[in-house]
Amino acid sequence: MTIDDIRQLAEILKVYGLSKLDFRSGEGSVLLEKAAGGAEVSAPAPLSKGEEPGRAEQAIDFNRITEVRSPIVGVFYAAPAPGAEPYVKVGSRVKKGDVLCIVEAMKLMNEIVAECDGEIVDICVRNGEIVEYGQVLFKIF
Repeated sequence: MTIDDIRQLAEILKVYGLSKLDFRSGEGSVLLEKAAGGAEVSAPAPLSKGEEPGRAEQAIDFNRITEVRSPIVGVFYAAPAPGAEPYVKVGSRVKKGDVLCIVEAMKLMNEIVAECDGEIVDICVRNGEIVEYGQVLFKIF
């Protein structure tokens, strides 16, 4: 799925006055929601050549995202214990080998680690959900 595909989906959201659009295909999935109160969200202005953007202004190249997938079927836990802070949140910087979550399978707690350095841009499952083998858990940019 390319950024142009996502733009087309955003246009559909706008044209048909939808508040939410959840699109899934063999290439991936995308969830678009209108901002609270119906406010429109605008993209940052394009940068001129040679301009060095700050991280907050930098656009995410969806073709360069690394997906961390579950290696087993089990229960997803975002934190090491109930009530504890999650290992990572959207926006967290991680290094290769950092623990991202735990997937419990047959009473064994399996730590899932980052496969590369980067920033967490999406957490694709909720705490306590059952995950399937190969299911995307995180997206790292």
